[in-house]
Amino acid sequence: MTTQLMINGTSYDVALPDDVPLLWVLRDEIGLTGTKFGCGVAACGACTVQIDGEAVRSCQVALADVWGDVTTIEGLGNPGNMATIQQAWVDHQVAQCGYCQSGQIMNASVLLDDIPQPSDQDIDDAMQGNLCRCGTYPRIRAAIKDAAQRIMDEV
Repeated sequence: MTTQLMINGTSYDVALPDDVPLLWVLRDEIGLTGTKFGCGVAACGACTVQIDGEAVRSCQVALADVWGDVTTIEGLGNPGNMATIQQAWVDHQVAQCGYCQSGQIMNASVLLDDIPQPSDQDIDDAMQGNLCRCGTYPRIRAAIKDAAQRIMDEV
């Protein structure tokens, strides 16, 4: 059976079993390796992508259960025109090892869509479950607040 997916604005026909995790479809079938495998049980957030604007753990979404358009880290921006949240991440030097960062950014992007001016508590609540083994949480918070301000300044 073939499933059609819209990923980062491009349509893909995927001929895989319905129970294959979206993570493996993205990485192995489509070749979008920015989404990382972390734990495989939705506990770390490294594999976070967006489906119809909702942050989800792609390791736990079966191919047959994808309900809308998928956005990965590759779909947020590009090297010549990064998304505001990505630029804030760079400016605040958030990444150390970088492994969790695509999931962190995807989750932070949804947070800013939902709450344009998040409080520290909003950030803590939204980012809970996105683990960073390097402990860059203060930089993550600073980058989110900076991106929120930049977005407000653009309006």
